[in-house]
Amino acid sequence: MAAQVLTATDVKNAASSGGVLHAGPGTLVTALAADLAKDLGVTIVEGNVPVPEPAASVPAPARADTTADRVADTDELTDRIRAIVASVMARGETVTPAPVTRRHPVKHATQTDATMEPFPYPGPPPGMQVRTGDVVTGDDGAPMAAGYMEITAGEFPWTLTYDEVQIVLEGELHLGGDAGGKVGRPGDVLYVPKGSSITFGTPSWAKFVYVTFPANWEDQIG
Repeated sequence: MAAQVLTATDVKNAASSGGVLHAGPGTLVTALAADLAKDLGVTIVEGNVPVPEPAASVPAPARADTTADRVADTDELTDRIRAIVASVMARGETVTPAPVTRRHPVKHATQTDATMEPFPYPGPPPGMQVRTGDVVTGDDGAPMAAGYMEITAGEFPWTLTYDEVQIVLEGELHLGGDAGGKVGRPGDVLYVPKGSSITFGTPSWAKFVYVTFPANWEDQIG
C-alpha cells in the first residue's frame, strides 16, 4: 500500500477546522507541511486517531446588560417608588413637593424712571425743597430699596431706623449730627448706620442716590 502523504494543503485545512491534524501510521509529512504547521499553530498527531471524549461543559460567559435589562430595572424601581407612595398615603401622611423658588429678573433703572415727589415726612424747614423718587422696592423682590433724593439749601433732622448708603451725584451733601459734619461731593459714598440721628443739608443744591436696608424702611419709622 502506498504511504499516506500529508501536504501543506492538509495543514491549511486543519488550521481552519480546529488546529489539530491526525496522521496515521507511516504517514509522510512533507517539509513544507511541517514548517507551515509551525507557522499556523497546527498540531500534527501521529498514530491512531483517538476517540474524542465528550466535551466538558463550559459555563456560559457573563451576558452584558441589554436595553431590555435596563428597562426591566427601571420598571422595578418605578414599582418600588409606587409602593412607597402607596404606603405613605395609607398611613395618611402628606407628601409635600419641594417649593419652587422664583428668581426676580435684573432691574435697570435710570434717573428718568424716578417720579420725584415732595418728601412726605415732617422735618424740612419752610423754603427748603426735598423731593424723592423710589426706583427699587420690595415689590421687585429686593431686600433693599433704592431711589433718588434732591434737596435745596437748608437742613433738616432725621433719625434712621434702618441702614442707608448715599451716593452723591450733584452738588454737596452735608451730614451733621451723629455724622460729625461729613461732606459728600459727586462720586462720594456715605454710609449711615441704623440708629443714627443726623441732619441732611446743603448750602445750595444736592442730588444723591439712597440705598436702604431693609426695603420696607418706611415701616420702621416710629
